[in-house]
Amino acid sequence: MAFNVLGTALVPCSYDPLTGFFRDGCCNTADDDTGSHVICVKVSAEFLAYSARRGNDLSTPRPEFRFRGLKPGDRWCLCALRWREALDAGVAPAVVLECTHERALDFVTLPSLQAHALDLVG
Repeated sequence: MAFNVLGTALVPCSYDPLTGFFRDGCCNTADDDTGSHVICVKVSAEFLAYSARRGNDLSTPRPEFRFRGLKPGDRWCLCALRWREALDAGVAPAVVLECTHERALDFVTLPSLQAHALDLVG
């Protein structure tokens, strides 16, 4: 069983759009997940623009990968280092703690995640 950053069972992040390294709706991870797609976020327009500027365009549909592109408000399993980079830039998207894999704590602190928790920031 996978656990979240709160120490309880990991809850699915999103089925629409279908997210996760394994495209199972959860921010599960494995050793071959080199990006550590473990932080469940609710993306904002500001974050999507930032990510595109940093070379990871998450908004543009990529039908060849069955990816419709993200829009503000979508939930997505984000790479831990990208979230930390966005945090440092002041554009970190809101986090869904119960859907964020405990491995996120290898990259960011729980207080940082809690400061951006969806139930606290809307």
